[in-house]
Amino acid sequence: MHKLLEVKNLKKYFETKNGLLHAVDGVNFYINEGETLGVVGESGCGKSTLGRVVIRLLDATDGRIIFNGQDITNLKDKRAMRKEMQIIFQDPFSSLNPRMSVSQIIEEPLRIHQLCNSDTEMKSRVSELMDTVGLASRLADSYPHELDGGRRQRIGIARALALNPKFIVCDEPVSALDVSIQAQILNLMMDLQEELNFTYMFITHDLSVVKHISDEIMVMYLGVMVEKCNADELFEHTLHPYSKALLSVIPEPTIRKTKERTLLQGEITSPINPKPGCRFAARCVYAKELCSQVTPELEEIMPEHYVACHYVKEINGL
Repeated sequence: MHKLLEVKNLKKYFETKNGLLHAVDGVNFYINEGETLGVVGESGCGKSTLGRVVIRLLDATDGRIIFNGQDITNLKDKRAMRKEMQIIFQDPFSSLNPRMSVSQIIEEPLRIHQLCNSDTEMKSRVSELMDTVGLASRLADSYPHELDGGRRQRIGIARALALNPKFIVCDEPVSALDVSIQAQILNLMMDLQEELNFTYMFITHDLSVVKHISDEIMVMYLGVMVEKCNADELFEHTLHPYSKALLSVIPEPTIRKTKERTLLQGEITSPINPKPGCRFAARCVYAKELCSQVTPELEEIMPEHYVACHYVKEINGL
């Protein structure tokens, strides 16, 4: 399959008064065209920063970003690239201009990139996009504050689709919505992917959501990747202790207690000037002396199943 996006040893550091904050620290992955990579982890693990760096909203500190065969890491003219790469933001209210109507928000990228030759063509395209994402035409002159969260997020999706991109970063696009609306938005995005062959990087902290939409899942912890594999494989054979803890707290629709929850304890390691060693060691019940001294490398433990843990085989009896 064709690799649409490939990321090699990507790093993003931020300067603070106490040192360098390692938001993303040496991440490697690729996404095949037409597929979805789910990126999961707790708040502060660097997943949103990773998404912004990948589409060049933030400049990388180090590493390479290869999109459709072209190295875009240091690309100066981002205008042409912006047609190919878009983002759907987490908050469907703050990401929309409150002084612009629905139609004005959707047509803005079309005007910037001069993709319509007349106002009639522009109006037709906006109407088509609204219909695609399930927004009634009567809402064209409405403003964001007049609409509910689901409709606002549909505006954000329509705006992202306006330029016919190949790749879309979905930064927690349903986390601010009610559960029933979440399902509608997820189904809409999956239908659009099937119809238009979009490639998604779907960022979320909710593993039950990411399983529904992803082909592969990458688990992040404090800026590093700790596990990556096929979505079904992750749920059937979870190997990393942190991934196990995340899966253990997924709510189950049953009154019977069928699994034990893993309660993480201990202090979270500071991402500012981190020392060598596993960043999860302070909260891991399996941690040994080696874990606090040597940083574990990402290894292929099972076919296409990568884990960064010194004792993963011992823990899982492999």
